[in-house]
Order: sequence, then C-alpha cells, then structure tokens
Amino acid sequence: MSETDSTTLAFVSWPTAPFTESLVLRAIQRLSPSPKVVSSLPEIGPHTKLLQWSTYDDVDHELTHLRRASVLASSYVIRKALIRKHFLSRTIHAYLTKHPDSILKEASPRTYEIEISYADELDEIFADELFDLEQDLEQGRWWILKPGMADRGNGIRLFNSRETLTKIFEGFEDDSEDEDEEKDVGTGVVTSQLRHFVVQEYIDRPLLLDPRERPIDTSVIPDKLEGHKFHLRAYCVAHGAFTLYLYDRILALFSSVPYTLPKPSSDDVNIDLAPHLTNTSLQTHRGEEGVRLLDELVECTILGSEDGAASTEATFTKAHIADIVSQMTQILSETFKAAMANPPIPNAFELFGVDFLVQHNPTAESTAGSQPFLVKLLEINAEPAIELTGPRLAWILEDLFVAIGKQCVQPFFDGRGEGGNGERKEAQNEDSAEGENSAKDDETSHLITCLREIRGA
Repeated sequence: MSETDSTTLAFVSWPTAPFTESLVLRAIQRLSPSPKVVSSLPEIGPHTKLLQWSTYDDVDHELTHLRRASVLASSYVIRKALIRKHFLSRTIHAYLTKHPDSILKEASPRTYEIEISYADELDEIFADELFDLEQDLEQGRWWILKPGMADRGNGIRLFNSRETLTKIFEGFEDDSEDEDEEKDVGTGVVTSQLRHFVVQEYIDRPLLLDPRERPIDTSVIPDKLEGHKFHLRAYCVAHGAFTLYLYDRILALFSSVPYTLPKPSSDDVNIDLAPHLTNTSLQTHRGEEGVRLLDELVECTILGSEDGAASTEATFTKAHIADIVSQMTQILSETFKAAMANPPIPNAFELFGVDFLVQHNPTAESTAGSQPFLVKLLEINAEPAIELTGPRLAWILEDLFVAIGKQCVQPFFDGRGEGGNGERKEAQNEDSAEGENSAKDDETSHLITCLREIRGA
C-alpha cells in the first residue's frame, strides 16, 4: 500500500465483473464531490475517508472494522446466514420457533438439510435427518435438491422418491470421476467438494404468464398463449446497522419452455428441468427474451397452473403487483431480522439479489379475505450476476447503483452516516425535515424502506 494525503478516496475492484465495475464508477462520479478512484488499497492518513466499493474478496475487512468512522465498505464481513442456502434454512427455522406467526411461516418453503459426501451415506441420513421427508415422498410429493453453496442453477434436481435421490447422488459421483464430460447442460456438481445440500419442497401452482404477450421487439403476439413459469429477481440494499431497502424495479425471469407438471423420466433421474428452471444463467442462448420488468406484465393473461392454458379471463393488474411487492417487503424485513443475531457493523452497505416465486390461488379471487398470490422466498445472493439482465434493461441497474451511492455513500462523505448523528437523528424524529427529505429520497430513487433498526455497534 502506498500512503496518500487525499481526503476522499474510492477503492474500486471488480476483476471478474467489468459491468458491475462500470456501474460503480458511474455512481461514484455522481457523488458530490466525487472521490478520487484508486485501483489498489492505499495507506490512509488520519483525516482520509476511504470508500471500498469492490468485490468481497478485495475488501480489507480488518481496516473496515478498525476505522469505522473513516472507512466504508460495500459488503458486511459476515452474512452467511443469508447467502448460504443451508444457513438460511437454519436461520428461518430458528426465528420461527420464537415468532411462529411471522410471514416467513408461509413464505419459506419447507426445507431439509443434508451433509453428504457419497451416495451410500443416504441410508443413515434417511434414518435420521430425513425421516420426515421419507413420509412425504411416500405420498408422491415433488422436491428440489439444491447445493448449499452453488449458484447459477448448478446441481439443482427434481425428485419424488428416495430411489431417485439416491440415483442423483450416484450421478454426481460419476460426474466427478469424469469432469471433462458435459452432462445436464453443465449443471453437475462434485458432491464430495460441496457436502452441504438442501431439499426444498417443490412449490406447486406457480403463477404462469406468457412473456410473448409483451414482446421486446416487433414480434407478433401469438394467438395461442402458453403459461411459462418465472421467478422474481429483486434487488435489496442493506445499509449500516441497520436499514434495508427494496428496489421497486423488479425483474421477472421466465423459463424457456411452457410449464408442465413434473413428470418422472424413463430413468427417474434425467427429468426435463427446462419447464421448471428460470435461472438466466442456464438460458444465455435466449439473450433477453425471457427477461421482463414486473411492471411490464400488467394486463397479461393469467394462465392455468397445471397445463398452462388460459383457464379464466383474469388479467394481471397493478393491484396484484402492489400486493406482491407488499409481501416481498415484509418477507425481507423478517428474513433480515432473523439473520441479525449480532449487530452488524455500521460502516458498511451491501447489494443482494433476492429470488422469489409467486404461487397462484385462483379461487382466492372470489373468496373474501384470501390472497390470490402468495410470495415464496427462494434464496438470497451476494454479488448477484447483474450482467445477465441484458442491455435492454441495463438502465434500471444504472439507476440502482446511483441510488446506492446517494443513500449509502453520500452521507458517509458528508458526515451524515451512522458514524455521525445524521441517521440516528432521523430514526429518532421521523417528523423532522431531515426525515421528510429522506422519505422523498427513497421515493425518487425507487428504494422502498423495508426495515429501519438502528443499533449500537
């Protein structure tokens, strides 16, 4: 590190994510005054303020801890309770034992954890951790297997029997013995290296829409619509100790083929995942075809959950979106509360990509007090792969990063961060002019406040 006397510096490093780096640099340029950008961590003097807006591995976390008044980091030191699937499962389970009426009771799919290296360990695991799962399998229910620490759809499998799950793990072992062989569109994993898996209930009756009703080019809307499964990718921003925002420009990521109910294959293992997987990482060949803004889907036809046919004349409305977003804010608030066993450091912020699935209950439309849609939390991702959004919607990411700079970074350079008195004062007196200005900032930056809980560090 080289010493410098500059008063405001910004260390930016995204070696494998050039698009993210460009968004960060653009957001920094919008700060007033804009700090000097450096590509390596400098030695900073006592009066220097340093922003570390970089990938987690390049942040000097010790420096962030020791210099809380003068160093701001773009990631928290510890957040495994959120971003590791098996940890998230434990976190929510522990929280629900104390808060059984939480929205997470309905919003979090039933989940089992597996720690396994080889398929022959399953007999013992079924006799212990998975005893209840075996009872569910006997009723023919479908489940999803997910590696606890993999991403981009790797290792995801569907199964509805103990025998199939055993064959899946045996297949992972075969893949590890011949790593050069491509199988299942590159979604294989090496079990002995990952060890931690979760088994999550398959969410039936997903909300189905046809993205072709909202073409992104000059394509003609087809006469016959087909229901496609999709999940929602929402971006949330955690700040300090502790404020949580939801960015209200939410993405809908569609599967490549029309939805069908899960069906066993001839070998019970190689089940066609295409109707069920909505991860854009597995559909890069489609470009932006399967990516829409949730707001773009208003007035789309709601299609049947089983065969993808139009079962009613119902359409997707702005009121439906408002209800979905309201559920998402509550779910995020409760999830982050559950993860905060210890107060987070005040001089940090972080962007997360959160995946949700919407379950459709068509009979609720005519039943008083019932919700037509139930939002389910799937997973939370650190350093989300935002480049897969595509050029068409890159502008929402540009605005998001500018909003992060405005809400999380500018107060730090102005002396209004949690190291000072600004945010504490706002939390104590929401009727003050400062509180009113903050509310307006949230609105104009499209950041919805989900949680505001100031804690001492």
